[in-house]
Amino acid sequence: MYLLGEQPPYIDQLIDSLQTIPGDMLNGLEPLEAPIEIASAENLYSEHSTDRLYFVQQGVVHADIEGRALFYLTEGDLVGLRQGMGLPPCTYSVRQQAILVPYDRQSVFSHIHKDADRQYQFTRYILGQSALFTDALARSTKVKAHPATGFMHVKKGESIIQEGDDADHVYIIMSGHAEAFVKDVKVGDVYKDEVFGAMAVFTNEKRSASVIASEDSTVMTVPQDQFVDLMQTHPRICSTLVENMARTINDLNKQLLEKGQ
Repeated sequence: MYLLGEQPPYIDQLIDSLQTIPGDMLNGLEPLEAPIEIASAENLYSEHSTDRLYFVQQGVVHADIEGRALFYLTEGDLVGLRQGMGLPPCTYSVRQQAILVPYDRQSVFSHIHKDADRQYQFTRYILGQSALFTDALARSTKVKAHPATGFMHVKKGESIIQEGDDADHVYIIMSGHAEAFVKDVKVGDVYKDEVFGAMAVFTNEKRSASVIASEDSTVMTVPQDQFVDLMQTHPRICSTLVENMARTINDLNKQLLEKGQ
């Protein structure tokens, strides 16, 4: 296996140590048929059964995940371990002539598990590949500062946000429940996992409402200048914020309609 892009020397050493393992594991197991010569193939598993694994005897097999070219397999590698595992689909293609030896997937696993040494080699092979991908991910991911999040524990009846105060934090209810008030009139509820206090942060205005715990609660606090970083590293927070704002707008529209009747 070779990952695309530049690699440090220790990665080459790891790859070399893994390259001989599949051949040793398959030793003594009869292939399904004679080696297959493939001139080219856009998707190996669209043309051949997914019940097969392929030992690369000669040539190169390219692997794309969700349309992105990530790695390729060469002589000595085993093709198709990901198939049928419920993982994001991996497309294996052959762009120049390759020779593949087909094996029945279930027979390969049975053969491995009949021998303790083959089990050890298989575990080493899988862990080695996992280490390769982990290293590649670590080198391709930009380092981001971790938001200086904190936690506050509030008792029932205590204020989390006070109307009219400066907006310097965004809050997330980790456990418990709170209610929002404007001029002592309840205007909404704040539920577990809900992001609140963001509007004033975005607009640089004073707090437009008070939020008071209606039961003992734990609240995450995120400084204003680090909230954007938190949304980038945790996309679910961004979608939750949009959902919360949409619900607030919907509640306000209902109140306006009720007052107009």
